[in-house]
Amino acid sequence: MATRTEAYVDTGALIAFADASDSHHALFRRLFAKPPPLVTTPLVVAEGHGWFLRRFDGARALQFLSMVEEIRPLRVMPVGPVEQHAAAALLRRYSDQPLTLADAVGLCVMKARRIRSCWSTDRHLGLTGVPLVIHRQ
Repeated sequence: MATRTEAYVDTGALIAFADASDSHHALFRRLFAKPPPLVTTPLVVAEGHGWFLRRFDGARALQFLSMVEEIRPLRVMPVGPVEQHAAAALLRRYSDQPLTLADAVGLCVMKARRIRSCWSTDRHLGLTGVPLVIHRQ
């Protein structure tokens, strides 16, 4: 049996999965039901937590964190000075795009790990050629 390749999970995918009112909720609910190995970063988790905190309240933000902790198989990759430096270089390269540091770190993680699938609702995560799952459905 072939090994399933990793997919990178961005903030938009996690929000869509957690928020039934999101237009991509059904897609991500289906994908998270039987996921391949998944990778994300603490910056993505922080963005999602902040989104629920601002949009709803602290209780909903904590529910989001609990949901992320329970997703299997999701690996939250550490982000250190090497990743931050590479992301800053990418932000400079794509300075004409509204990329966040979390986006840039994600792009670097996908490149370093040779990830070929990105679970995101953000078209900017496709800048380096990794296909977005929302375009394949």
